[in-house]
Amino acid sequence: MDPKFPVKVAILDDYQNVALSIADWSPLENLADVTVFNDHVADIGSLIQRLQPFDVVCVMRERTPLSRVVVESLPNLKLIASTGPGNASIDQKAAAERGIEIRHTGYSSTPTIEMTWALILAMARNIPLENQSLRQGGWQLSLGDELAGKTLGLLGLGHIGSAVGIIGRAFRMNVIAWSQNLTAERAAEKGVQRVSKDVLFSTADFLSIHVRLSERTQGLVGATELAQMKPTSRLINTSRGPIVDAAALLGALTTGQIAGTALDVYDVEPLDNPHPLRELPNVLATPHIGYVSKELYRTFYGDTVQNIIRWLDETGRSTQG
Repeated sequence: MDPKFPVKVAILDDYQNVALSIADWSPLENLADVTVFNDHVADIGSLIQRLQPFDVVCVMRERTPLSRVVVESLPNLKLIASTGPGNASIDQKAAAERGIEIRHTGYSSTPTIEMTWALILAMARNIPLENQSLRQGGWQLSLGDELAGKTLGLLGLGHIGSAVGIIGRAFRMNVIAWSQNLTAERAAEKGVQRVSKDVLFSTADFLSIHVRLSERTQGLVGATELAQMKPTSRLINTSRGPIVDAAALLGALTTGQIAGTALDVYDVEPLDNPHPLRELPNVLATPHIGYVSKELYRTFYGDTVQNIIRWLDETGRSTQG
């Protein structure tokens, strides 16, 4: 049945507690009762219990998956307001079967592109190590690597990968790329050399992942691929954790098979604590902040407000009460 008025809205996983301040929610005043949850709930039973009263659930990207079990256990749910242009963690078929609408927001890949280069530069110049040394009263500890003349390997040459490649060329790097569907013509258009998968892994000094997670790409980087990399090479992943075989990566890091990795994404998020990736000295790990910028959050939450307003108008709920 239709939700009571005003509608109950849940904002999930607002880790930074900024959802209500970074966008104007005043148009929903008197129309919606908004509740913000800053913590993450992974347990399915606890999540269902938390969300049962709500008519609208606002999800931030894929932080909280809405599986069939969850969707079918929320009798009041009428709208899922998701940030970004798509969300693979929502069971769309289950939602459609129950007449639950899913609406999305605008998106910009700029923060992820910039974050990728922040990680590459931080690794190349050992910035975390040197910063820690300075804070502890020390001074210089390491020798950094210049990017000019090095080879940047791109696993994927879509919108993000090609933009990362443009910046790589600005650093005077040799930029190469491979993906399952990449053609030589497409690579040439982006000023990048298309190579085989074997050549990509065996020659890249910095190998950055920019493919979507799918059945074809899950585990795409495994023990075989990591064994092909040079012991001086680094792997960067700002895409999705499961693209890389986690056990194989840990093995390569602990044995020195590769020099290091910079990760912003993981198989399970938030990352377990303790976890080896939090402790290994050749790991630069960040908590999936590639898309977390003030500008993109304004888009995410601003569009979410507008999506809820439009839904209320279209369903006649904005005239109730």
